[in-house]
Amino acid sequence: MKAVIIEDEEIIANVLQGKIKKVAADIDVIAVLPSLKTARKWFGENAEPDLLFMDIQLSDGVSFDIFSHYTLSCPVIFTTAYDEYAVRAFRLNGADYLLKPVKDDQLATAIEKCRKLVGEQSKPPLNIQELIQSLGNAAGGKQYKEKFIANIRNQWMPVNASDIACFSKEVLNYIYLFNGERYQVDYDTLDEVEDLLNPKQFYRANRQFIINIDAVHTVKPLEYSKLIIKLKEPNQKLEIDMSRLKSPEFKKWLDR
Repeated sequence: MKAVIIEDEEIIANVLQGKIKKVAADIDVIAVLPSLKTARKWFGENAEPDLLFMDIQLSDGVSFDIFSHYTLSCPVIFTTAYDEYAVRAFRLNGADYLLKPVKDDQLATAIEKCRKLVGEQSKPPLNIQELIQSLGNAAGGKQYKEKFIANIRNQWMPVNASDIACFSKEVLNYIYLFNGERYQVDYDTLDEVEDLLNPKQFYRANRQFIINIDAVHTVKPLEYSKLIIKLKEPNQKLEIDMSRLKSPEFKKWLDR
């Protein structure tokens, strides 16, 4: 059997790979994918495996998102740090689940269950939409990214999303904080960042900026069908242009 592991913690992924080899030596782990981004790329370029080990909460989102891009029929064993109240919601949907830290006997049992599913050429009882709904009911709704890692003088610094006035795509990616400080962050595109943010709190103004609703000071219509968004001090020098075609949507976002 060929298997793929989706896990953003390298140490945990290595431990799981070792345990798989211990309890099921014939399983060949052909890929270890550390993020949603790499997983989406991998599944777009490769055939699905016989078995999938999937962490639920990844650094760049919830792993269920993969199923909104690809239709997979292989059995899925969820590995999760969620406590029992959430795991009970998953029980009827996944092929199996394992609480971290994964125990050898539970792993062996889960793998044998998946062998039978593959041997019978049956699809696992997996309904991703129900699973997403279960996660929402159990964990209080979709989870958005709470912190971002800023790079400052060769150091990492965690920054609360609520402290960020706006995200900017310049030569590099930057965040502007409400206190006026600016830091570089490591994301390829603002599209990637936008998917991680609460849309009630952050709005994509244009290709270069995502703004926090609490950072908006004034909005001024200009000629040539544009709006100018001016941010509150100390970021008042940032004047962000936006197409007036987005005006109704943007006004509705502000007025609530």
